[in-house]
Amino acid sequence: MPIKVACIGAGSVGFTRAIVRDILCVPELQDTQFAFTDINEHNLDMVYRLCARDIEANGIAATVTAAANRREALEGADYVFSFVRVGGLEAFQTDIDIPLRYGVDQCVGDTLAPGGIMYGQRTIPVLLDFCKDIREVAAPDCLFLNYSNPMAMNTWAINKYGGVRAVGLCHGVQGGHWQIAMALGLPQNEVDIICAGINHQTWYISVKHKGRDLTHKVLAAFEAHPELSRTEKVRIDMMRRFGYYSTESNGHLSEYLPWYRKREGQIRDWIDLGSWINGETGGYLRVCVEGRNWFDHDFPNWMASPPIDYKPASRGHEHGSYIIESLETGRCYRGHFNVVNRGCITNLPDDAIIETPGYVDYNGMGIPKVGDLPLGCAAVCNASITVQRMAVEAAVHGDDTLLRQAMMMDPLTGAVCNPPEVWQMVDELLVGQARWLPQYKKPIAAARKRLAKGPMLPVREGYQGAARLHTKSVAEMEADRAAATKNAGEADKAQERPAAEEEE
Repeated sequence: MPIKVACIGAGSVGFTRAIVRDILCVPELQDTQFAFTDINEHNLDMVYRLCARDIEANGIAATVTAAANRREALEGADYVFSFVRVGGLEAFQTDIDIPLRYGVDQCVGDTLAPGGIMYGQRTIPVLLDFCKDIREVAAPDCLFLNYSNPMAMNTWAINKYGGVRAVGLCHGVQGGHWQIAMALGLPQNEVDIICAGINHQTWYISVKHKGRDLTHKVLAAFEAHPELSRTEKVRIDMMRRFGYYSTESNGHLSEYLPWYRKREGQIRDWIDLGSWINGETGGYLRVCVEGRNWFDHDFPNWMASPPIDYKPASRGHEHGSYIIESLETGRCYRGHFNVVNRGCITNLPDDAIIETPGYVDYNGMGIPKVGDLPLGCAAVCNASITVQRMAVEAAVHGDDTLLRQAMMMDPLTGAVCNPPEVWQMVDELLVGQARWLPQYKKPIAAARKRLAKGPMLPVREGYQGAARLHTKSVAEMEADRAAATKNAGEADKAQERPAAEEEE
């Protein structure tokens, strides 16, 4: 019998089209039944039409349906993907702009820092609703594959409160693996890595080439590389001080730590503007807005372009399709997954969500024991885990005291703001995102009263951050249609991570 794969948030063209392609590149899975659902019916229809066209052109037995009714899409599903961004780009804008009023300058704002914490408050209750539907209408033992950020917080809540089988998936490890191989001047398929930690703060604790340990050579290789030495300044500095390379991009990593974005005049010392991922203020928001506007504008040309050829050479590197292939065919896959620790990394809490190597085959997912992380690396992770735990409980229970404490404990926020500023910033965030935070009804009402009554602490009205670039209009993107189309279609919007350039 063919398997059924449901995609929630299927209006995300990059992730949805990629996961369909990757699954249908596996010969045994070319009769898969896909069911798409999204609350934005316009986006859902565009992605459905595009994928249905691709499937028909390949002449395979796969099918795809689209439904605004989520339970209809989930009924009988063997696998469920989540690509949702709760609140969409409108809420994302407030994740970036409100903290900037308090001097908190984020590049991405989807994992930690104020943006990541608030993203979790919006997303966790929605994911738990998904879990309820999965328990009630999906196939028995359905596997929930979560791609929604903040990855660790969301996967933590699903595993603790969702009652379904679940794994969190991210492509950060693959990106760093590619960079390490490039720095060392070796083919990526010849470089073996062991990476362990927490999502977006996972450490390459072992790097080997044909059995020879090269871990100690990675720092010098990055320092000597003409491109990476400019684009990865934060990651290289962390490697100097903690001994190991970290998975996530320069811009991502800079906002999870208290040291690199705390002083406006020094932020540019640690970033470059060749790609948003290298540290641009609000960079991910910008490319997401540009990508969404371009896809909407240029959709007729997408439908007129050649369809994807579902052949092995077209397959991407996201973990999701390989997990499904292994569970369905028995072919073993080794990847890095976000799972409950349960003693795998022995100096991180057992209940935390870790990112660690794992193996998948007919028997399921096996997670080998890693042991202790180096003490400094564990300390960095534990600081974030404290924030994640508090943010998860705040989101589930609508506890604004825990939410404020999580903000205070956040490394970047704590480096920039004092406690009264954190309290006022949280009031602004709650009020600004009220429509997506039903669990905070009473705290939001109280916050509105405080903000109306005053007096307000001084803020930086209209502050755009240390390194913010202009968001291009559709007319401006027309000047480079290929780049605009590439950005709109990518799941990972900075795969190539180009070298530094001058600010536009």
